[in-house]
Amino acid sequence: MRYAQGGGLTDERREFREGLRLVAAEQFAAGEPSSVIAKDLRVSVRSVQRWRRAWCKAGARALRSAGSASPPRLSEAQFAVLEAELTRGPMAHGWPDQRWTLARVKTVIGRRFHKSYTVQGVRKLLIRHGFSCQVPARRAVERDDEAITGWVEVSRDS
Repeated sequence: MRYAQGGGLTDERREFREGLRLVAAEQFAAGEPSSVIAKDLRVSVRSVQRWRRAWCKAGARALRSAGSASPPRLSEAQFAVLEAELTRGPMAHGWPDQRWTLARVKTVIGRRFHKSYTVQGVRKLLIRHGFSCQVPARRAVERDDEAITGWVEVSRDS
């Protein structure tokens, strides 16, 4: 199942969904039809049918949450350290400007924690912890429009 932010479910949301399944198990035991349960819990009938099959095979324990798909590579304590490193800024890590990119954050994670992430993995990690993509509100004072125009013209000729 895919989620909009690519991060899966939070622990609270996982517990909420488990609670729905356990309420459904009580209704299964009472003999309620799937359509009534689905309407009461505001879920699809197919989900209720899938839960009922699992309940029939192994009881209510089959409806318990299995937890997150995999443990996070960076613990909460390590992410707090990463956040402190990001606060120091890119120049403190040897880059010539004050711009964090996903590739730079990936490099900091590799250097500091000896963990390998993909660029998209870094994006998901940051989104999961409340970071968002930032776009400059205005153009840089140092921007040289003539040099940019010249570069575009040169690239077309080659």
